[in-house]
Amino acid sequence: MKLDQEEKKLLESVESGEWKSVKNVADKTSAYQKIATNTLKKDKRINIRITERDLTKLQERAVEEGLPYQTLISSILHKFVGGKLEEKKA
Repeated sequence: MKLDQEEKKLLESVESGEWKSVKNVADKTSAYQKIATNTLKKDKRINIRITERDLTKLQERAVEEGLPYQTLISSILHKFVGGKLEEKKA
């Protein structure tokens, strides 16, 4: 089996004892699954009006990214409100 650089580093890390067992793994796993589910749950619907040109460009970008365009829009909004997407300054 051939490992890439990242896999080699992980293997070395495990073999050198850097990894420690987590107590109550089942409880921790369950808690993190609930957090992930609640984070990704889309429970609100909005309607917005945008230009046909902007919608077309969003749909084109979504195709390039391999995503449904509504998912792309949601992702853009999520990144913006999280401070991970900022307007370019000229």
